[in-house]
Amino acid sequence: MGLERQHFPILVVDDYHAMVRTIHHMLRQLGFTYLFEANDGHVAWRCLNSRPYRLVISDLNMRAMGGKLKTLPFIMVTAEGERDRVVEAMAAGVTDYIVKPFTIATLKTKLASAIGDLAA
Repeated sequence: MGLERQHFPILVVDDYHAMVRTIHHMLRQLGFTYLFEANDGHVAWRCLNSRPYRLVISDLNMRAMGGKLKTLPFIMVTAEGERDRVVEAMAAGVTDYIVKPFTIATLKTKLASAIGDLAA
């Protein structure tokens, strides 16, 4: 299982670098090490078109973020109080969402929901 996590590419998208570092740290604690980042939607789109990813974790409030790949698990990170936008994102095909601030236990639960046994 550990080897699978090491080779499971995850793209973390957030324009707030401290949040990217926090998510990377949590993912590393869970054994995921093949991590990439993008600081806006344009960079994320280029990343998504340059290599295959198995999961995207992205802030809901991203500038220039439009469209996503339907077959790719996608977890949105959002601030509390954005319920209408979360409902809209879920209807558009987002796999799951996490409300900030969150713990590693919450991240692990959402990963299990999005990618199954690999996160267990």
